[in-house]
Amino acid sequence: MQFGAFFLAGAPGREDASSVFKRLVQLTQDAEELGFDSIWIAEHHFSTYGSIPNPLMMATRLAAETSKIRIGTAVLVLPFWHPLRVAEDIALADHLTGGRLEVGVGRGYQPYEFRRFGLTQDDARERTDETLSILLAALRNDVMSYDGKYNEIGETTVLPRPLQQPHPPIWLGANTKESFEIGARLGLRAFTATSGRPLDQAASESWANYLEAKSKHANVPPEFGVQVQICTMPTDDEARAQMPHFRYQNRQVVSLRGGREHVLAGVTEATPYEGEPDLEEIFTTRSLSGSPDTVAASLTRFREACPMTLLNGTFSAGEMPLDVSRQSMRLFAEEVIPRFR
Repeated sequence: MQFGAFFLAGAPGREDASSVFKRLVQLTQDAEELGFDSIWIAEHHFSTYGSIPNPLMMATRLAAETSKIRIGTAVLVLPFWHPLRVAEDIALADHLTGGRLEVGVGRGYQPYEFRRFGLTQDDARERTDETLSILLAALRNDVMSYDGKYNEIGETTVLPRPLQQPHPPIWLGANTKESFEIGARLGLRAFTATSGRPLDQAASESWANYLEAKSKHANVPPEFGVQVQICTMPTDDEARAQMPHFRYQNRQVVSLRGGREHVLAGVTEATPYEGEPDLEEIFTTRSLSGSPDTVAASLTRFREACPMTLLNGTFSAGEMPLDVSRQSMRLFAEEVIPRFR
């Protein structure tokens, strides 16, 4: 089992971008020092929910500040990219990270972002499927061409060629049966997020969808990653005190996904939503939070229901202080991870 750390790089209250990126570098260096296998960064646009419009560009900076940890995108929103451009940028970033790049891709979920690119989500799945086909052909073959619904590409060679062969590991962000089916058909690694749902629900639904897709295709990789909020503190009560930060992030996600966001000059408002869990429920059933013993026990139960090969932890959310995120990562790395290695 491998362990990653996910950083949204949000900027509540429109925090200065330089401060956001300085914190991201610090947390990435911490992750490497603590023995995490990878760190992951998200693509988001036009709001303070996330500050990284191009994760591949940020990956090269983080690689320059580290020496061995793998750096992943979670995820590149493929409908926003031209297939050949994203293939080129992946190959270049693979070289600039010294072959430490992991590529997570997905179709996106925020109507707010789609509208500003002149797109709708109606055909996002089709666009993602076609872009994936082109992307894989461009990275795997010296020469490729394509005639599809959205793209007509004559004979083309993407340069540079990837450093990792045939290309960096590619993970498809998936929750639904349809998405897992696409990933299985294309032979991609699977990556899912709990997205604030109860962990047992997320585990049973996503794992069942993965297994169903895997049963239909012979070339499905064994890698299955899960992203979940984690707060490890010396005591349960100290971890409980940090749950408002996870609630803040969950509120942003729900409003942005549902198309009812309120964004003023780029600042996203984290508004309560119908049926939202209280802080105790976030602590007990929707995150891996508490003392190291509590977190380890919760992770044991979680992994029994969903035997992931990669656990990707969100250790920073909302206005969580940097020293809290760093302490949480350290306790998790030193007192939880060794029990699962």
